[in-house]
Amino acid sequence: MSPKIEQLVEQSRQLSREERAELVDRLTIEMCSDGRPEFESEWVQEAERRLDELRSGKVRALPGDEVMAKARKIVGR
Repeated sequence: MSPKIEQLVEQSRQLSREERAELVDRLTIEMCSDGRPEFESEWVQEAERRLDELRSGKVRALPGDEVMAKARKIVGR
């Protein structure tokens, strides 16, 4: 990972869970929307649904390092 990415990851750890979730959603929108506004609306709805699930306790957030460790194990890195 580049030093710039490492710095951003470290800075993101200072955010609340809700702020990190919003950041992930915004980055996902940026990567997936391809400049098409209809995708932004759909992603906002999805982000709101996920946030509601977190707030209601229906799902629980996992620490990013735990998620990444699981992902690395799955892909064999």
